[in-house]
Amino acid sequence: MMIRLAALTVTLASLSACGSSAPPTRDAAPLPELPTLTITPESTARERVWDGVVEAVNQATLSAQTAGRVLELPYDVDDYVPAGAVVVRFTDVEQQSASRQAQAQLRAAEAAAREAESEYTRIQSIYERKLVAKAQLDQATARRDSARAALEAARAGVRSAGEQVDYTIIRAPFSGIVTARHVQVGESVRPGQQLISGLSLGQLRLAVEVPQSDIAAIRDRKRASVLLGADGARRIAATSVTVFPYADPDTHSFKVRVELPEEETGLHPGMTVKVAFDVGSSERLLLPRKVLVQRSEISAVYVLDQQQLSLRQLRLGHSFGDRVEVLAGLSGGETIVTDPLAAAAALISRRAGHE
Repeated sequence: MMIRLAALTVTLASLSACGSSAPPTRDAAPLPELPTLTITPESTARERVWDGVVEAVNQATLSAQTAGRVLELPYDVDDYVPAGAVVVRFTDVEQQSASRQAQAQLRAAEAAAREAESEYTRIQSIYERKLVAKAQLDQATARRDSARAALEAARAGVRSAGEQVDYTIIRAPFSGIVTARHVQVGESVRPGQQLISGLSLGQLRLAVEVPQSDIAAIRDRKRASVLLGADGARRIAATSVTVFPYADPDTHSFKVRVELPEEETGLHPGMTVKVAFDVGSSERLLLPRKVLVQRSEISAVYVLDQQQLSLRQLRLGHSFGDRVEVLAGLSGGETIVTDPLAAAAALISRRAGHE
């Protein structure tokens, strides 16, 4: 956060005038020991910034997989739903009846299969003693195999009927927000009919339209950051950058997908946000934000040059975490005071000594 010297009565103009005055006389009070920092250019990423649209990675519309009548809709639009929670419940009278019928058929098939197995075992034993013809053994074998197949079909029918019962309860596949309800309580639905829509806020991404002139650099470096806040001081590094291999024929721009980490960002699907892409490197002068003096829209810093202390106005650029780029007002090799309060107090003390 930039330091605001609201408690001091000295204005920016008066401090600048004092700092730019003639060198102190022999009677002037010497400057106290002040914490300083010598500014040198640093190699930093060269960035291009575009607007991106926030999207939810997980979003879905749930549909009915069985017929029935809507019995319960526990959640409404904009409600938060935990993963696995019931979002739609149907009546299940027909499904339960079909399940009981399938289980009865399974029991009948099991009995028939046991009888066929016993008959086959008896005929095989008699055939080994040469007391029956081969045709009778073949008939017993066919009845056994047929009973086995009928048993497997009955088991599959039970599983299918059980799934139909399960389909009467629709659960959320992930935690998120309900965005739309397509049915109402009491409404009859059919398989394939849309029921409810939602999206997850746990994992987000950005879709950005980028001019083709910068695509080669973005594809090569694959680094981007999301700029948050009015001044873009807070940054979130992208986990991955994907450049789609085709351009829009109307705008000649490429779509770039920026994946965000799973953390609380304050972003929501549909929002627009600034995205800075790394397209190269350049030399910049960077200052810690804590050394800046902010007066309304004017930014300044205390510069120390051969025991001469002055407040110098700056023109600032992009933010890089807790540091900010200096576009004009400072040169490499100059020394600044890192404690603006102490610098202001030293200027006031020296001014009082002159008077």
